Amino acid sequence: MTTTENFPNASQVDWDKGDGLVPAIIQDARSLRVLMLGYVNQESLQKTIETGLVTFFSRSKQRLWQKGETSGHVLHLRDMKLDCDNDTLLFLVEPIGPTCHNGTTTCFGDDANSSLATLADLESTIKLRHKNPTPDSYTAKLFAAGITRIAQKVGEEGVETALAAATQSPTLASESADLIYHLLVLLEASGTALIDVLKVLGERAQIKKTNIQ
Repeated sequence: MTTTENFPNASQVDWDKGDGLVPAIIQDARSLRVLMLGYVNQESLQKTIETGLVTFFSRSKQRLWQKGETSGHVLHLRDMKLDCDNDTLLFLVEPIGPTCHNGTTTCFGDDANSSLATLADLESTIKLRHKNPTPDSYTAKLFAAGITRIAQKVGEEGVETALAAATQSPTLASESADLIYHLLVLLEASGTALIDVLKVLGERAQIKKTNIQ
C-alpha cells in the first residue's frame, strides 16, 4: 500500500506561476520511463492523493480528468516529488495498460532501443508467466520444476558466463542475458522483486559515498 506521509503538501506548491496549474511529469515507478506530461490544480492533486489514481485538470475540457476514466488504463500513484522551484511535480506511477491514447507505452512512442527499462519489462513478463502459466512457456515450466531447479539453472548459467569471460568468448553477452533472465525467475519464485535488489545496491552505494566523503 502506498503511504502519503512523504508526499509534498499542496501548500508547498507554487500555484501562482501557472495561474493555478503546474505540470506533472508522469514516470513509471518500475521501468523509470517517462510516460506523459499533464497538468494539475489543487483540486486534482488532492483527488490524486485521496484515490491513489492520477487525476489531471484538463485544459481542453476545463474539468478534472482521471487518467483512464474511459479506457481503464489508469495510473496508480506510488510516489510523488516536488522540484527545487516548487512549480513542477513528478508522479511515480504503476500504469495499467498503455499510457498513450494511441496505444503506445508512452506518449512519446514505444522504445526502439533496448535500455535498462528492458529489465523491468522482462520482470513483468516473468510475473505474468508465473501467475498465468501457458503450456508452451519455458518460464512456466521453470516455475513448475520448482525453486531448487531454478537455483540450479542460475548456477549453471553463472558458470557458463564466467567461462565465456575467461575465454574472451563472443558469447559473453548472450550468456550474461541467460544468467540475468534465470536470476529474475529465481527472484520471482522466491517472492523477491528486482526493486528490492536495487534498494540494497543503492544503500551500499550511499554507504560507500559517505565513507569517501
